[in-house]
Amino acid sequence: MKIAISGLGKMGAQIAKKLHEGGHIVVAHNRSSVSIDEMKSLGMIPAYTKEEVVNLFNEEQMIVWMMVPADVVDQEIDAWLKIIPKGSVIIDGGNSDFRQTKKHAEKVSNAGSILMDVGTSGGVWGYKNGFSMMVGGDARTFKIIEPILQTLEKPTGAYHHFGEPGSGHYVKMVHNAIEYGMMESLAEGYRLLKEGPYKNLDLVSAGEVWQKRSVITSWLNELTVDALKIQKENPELKGVEGVVVESGEARFALEVGKEFQIEMPSIQSAFDVRIESQKGKVNFATKLLALMRNAFGGHKINNE
Repeated sequence: MKIAISGLGKMGAQIAKKLHEGGHIVVAHNRSSVSIDEMKSLGMIPAYTKEEVVNLFNEEQMIVWMMVPADVVDQEIDAWLKIIPKGSVIIDGGNSDFRQTKKHAEKVSNAGSILMDVGTSGGVWGYKNGFSMMVGGDARTFKIIEPILQTLEKPTGAYHHFGEPGSGHYVKMVHNAIEYGMMESLAEGYRLLKEGPYKNLDLVSAGEVWQKRSVITSWLNELTVDALKIQKENPELKGVEGVVVESGEARFALEVGKEFQIEMPSIQSAFDVRIESQKGKVNFATKLLALMRNAFGGHKINNE
């Protein structure tokens, strides 16, 4: 299947590579030509402009997977709609607000094409382990793009079509909100080990024991232990600022919770910690949060 990947950042590049290696014809497009050149060197078809992308599809149904920040999705969709033929498929694989996705889907539909939302999780490990994908949008179009998802889920990922437009991004939003709470709990627990009544406890050993079929065994704990191992000679995590960015997903979830009168104290507290860290309230736990985000998503540890 031929597909264009627009946005070759940390996850977009991995999606492109995985699809290319899985036998799909991948057209690589990005704002930066360096990233396109890299994909070209791996055997993908380069496209330095959107017009080039469209021309490369000829009579085939155009499928373009956008992997761009949520704040530029609207303008990207507008730009694509000006040049793509009717009947094209646009996939939004980023962390868009599901409420905006519903509006985007209507706009694309009115222009004669189809928008599918694919909330994509797996971080920088998705290329190796497979991506977890939460899909919303037209059921018939889901069947068209399913071979793409089947490649991206290998070897141990998964995907599911949840229904109408926006539902995929909604499920991904809830996923990320839960992630905030889980990360905060782990970070606070490790801080309690470090700063509580017993001094010089081996945090790595505690984490390794927890990772052997304890109730809190998890990938997040595994990544935390790995991060602590890397920082073994730096137990105070000097050089890690401890400022933790919030991507918007938990904020969206809390807004929905308020709208539907659903209390979410754990997620609210985890969100508040991130906001306060941006105001200078940092500690060992927020430093661990920054290390976790780097471990699973490749996010910068410090905001330099």
